[in-house]
Amino acid sequence: MFVRKVRTASGAVAVQVARKVAGRREIVEHVGSAHTDAELGLLIEQANRFITAGQGMFDVEVPAEVVRMDQIADWRAGSGVITAVPPVPTVPGRAVTAGAGRTVGASSRLLFEVLASVYDQLGFGALGDEVFRDLVIARIVEPGSKIDALRVLADLGAEPPAYRTVQRHLAAVGPGNYRDRLAVKCFEHAGKTGGLGLVLYDVTTLYFEAEKEDDLRKVGFSKERRVDPQIVVGLLVDRSGFPLEIGCFEGNTAETRTIVPIINHFRARHDLEVPMIVAADVGMLSVGNLAELDAAGLGFIVGSRTVKAPGDLASHFRWNGTRFTDGQIIDTVTPRTARDQVNDVNKRAEPVFDPDGDPVAWRAIWQYSAPRARRDTVTLNAQEAKARAVVDEGRAVRATRFVKIAGKDRHLDEKALQRARELIGLKGYVTNLPVTTMPAAEVITKYHHLWTIEQSFRMSKTDLRARPMFHRTKDAIEAHLTIVFAALAVSRAVQERTGLAIANVVKQLRPLRTATIEINGAIQDFPPRIPPAQQQILTALQPDPGH
Repeated sequence: MFVRKVRTASGAVAVQVARKVAGRREIVEHVGSAHTDAELGLLIEQANRFITAGQGMFDVEVPAEVVRMDQIADWRAGSGVITAVPPVPTVPGRAVTAGAGRTVGASSRLLFEVLASVYDQLGFGALGDEVFRDLVIARIVEPGSKIDALRVLADLGAEPPAYRTVQRHLAAVGPGNYRDRLAVKCFEHAGKTGGLGLVLYDVTTLYFEAEKEDDLRKVGFSKERRVDPQIVVGLLVDRSGFPLEIGCFEGNTAETRTIVPIINHFRARHDLEVPMIVAADVGMLSVGNLAELDAAGLGFIVGSRTVKAPGDLASHFRWNGTRFTDGQIIDTVTPRTARDQVNDVNKRAEPVFDPDGDPVAWRAIWQYSAPRARRDTVTLNAQEAKARAVVDEGRAVRATRFVKIAGKDRHLDEKALQRARELIGLKGYVTNLPVTTMPAAEVITKYHHLWTIEQSFRMSKTDLRARPMFHRTKDAIEAHLTIVFAALAVSRAVQERTGLAIANVVKQLRPLRTATIEINGAIQDFPPRIPPAQQQILTALQPDPGH
């Protein structure tokens, strides 16, 4: 038996095991078809093993003599004319030889290609900046510094750029209006998925390990009680949590003063005149914010502070007492300012909000939840115990709830404690949408979409690590946030289509390594075997033929 190599009609080289029987050539086994020199070497070795020891176990070995694809006769070159290229020896009369195949490297190329595909599907490839794309992908896979990004890209099988090249491309982010162009693509994506009817807004603070403040990084209110310079970041997303707009403000900017500029910038960018509803947490509840959103023709739904419940529910408390049933909703009104009087407790029926007839009121919706009441009770009991310890033991604790301090005298504020117990289990919502536009239950449901923006912020601060601790200039900070914005968009798109968190997708796809092997004098990449679970992820992320 011998190994037979023959050119096929497609241009590939078929490797076969043949034998001569009665002067006639007979094919014993068709081993396979090669399209590259490396594949040809593998198939020839497999054929040799078949001849010498049967099928056996396939191993990565090569024949002693290098065999090239272009050495195989190509009958397609002319009408029935067979052409062949003789081997090129390094020493006259001696063919080129090669040892066994060797692994040159391994990479998570599959993961890189998947994320690059989603990046392009969102239209981000229109930036025409592959270095920026690669930095976005590196941040999704393993957040870190620019130096770390180069290491991650090498592990992903991409060609990492030089550090100076990275710096040069980041410097072009601002002048190239990358953020604006990305925001347009994000808006188009959200429009296709129908997520623009309700937009969600929230803020966070990102701190810096810097000793001095500057024009942007300033010491301000920190939920983490830090005293480092920080910036305030506002994020606008659609109902699914897909990012639409991001902006940063000086670190001492009040959170309530960020929502209107972000919303106005978003509407101006896309020339929006269509009705839109904005949902935001209780931190955005201010007289000025709500008036500006209402004047701009925007519907809003914001959380209400519990301390407003006694006034909003005064009529209910008078006529129905302080007992509620699980899921009970009270649809009433709330004054726009402390000076306004909008609720007449002498009337049993709750007032109905009229946007034209109530210029000093907003609609207020309160709901009682038994599970929330149980959680609130645990919290309130702990606060009461802490307050009593401060009063009884004289513990020096500042700003303890339910503790009244007058000089050296401390006593428990029984009235405040009783009032807090009456409000256990209640959650309030303020809106300018009349009941004819949206029922109370729907208002509550839409507000609860806010968990998606909280999830996006957690993703940007943990999975993507948005904190630009070591950036110094405003341009560098803005460039960093632009990368995070793009990375968040790609991550949310992956999550929407797979139903899996981005960290889970990375965890499943990164171990699928592409092997780079030198064999038969040629270097070739061999993709990994893909298990069924990971194949489902790849299928879900395939480009939509309709777009």
